[in-house]
Amino acid sequence: QVQLVESGGGLVQAGGSLRLSCTTSGIIFSTTTMGWYRRTPGKQREFVATITSTHDTNYLDSVKGRFTISRDNAKNTLYLQMDNLRPEDTAVYYCKALLTKYWGQGTQVTVSA
Repeated sequence: QVQLVESGGGLVQAGGSLRLSCTTSGIIFSTTTMGWYRRTPGKQREFVATITSTHDTNYLDSVKGRFTISRDNAKNTLYLQMDNLRPEDTAVYYCKALLTKYWGQGTQVTVSA
């Protein structure tokens, strides 16, 4: 059974930081490209960042220099370090095993002005 479980969301003031985690099971994590996506009410889910099995990364332009995606293959865990958060980063954040149908349940991030 495949499971992707996000954690680490919460309420933070603008300029603050949060670290999201996505613990996985049931997939071959070390060879799977992983990603973070987010969705705000009334909008479609959007790409935030991805990381390949060789640790190549790609970011949404608006989060470059503020967010860092990383992975720990020994722990089958994906991370998203979010610094200098802005109110427009408020969303539900999801982890995704790319090229599969598997998503996490999401974790809410709320950034107050």
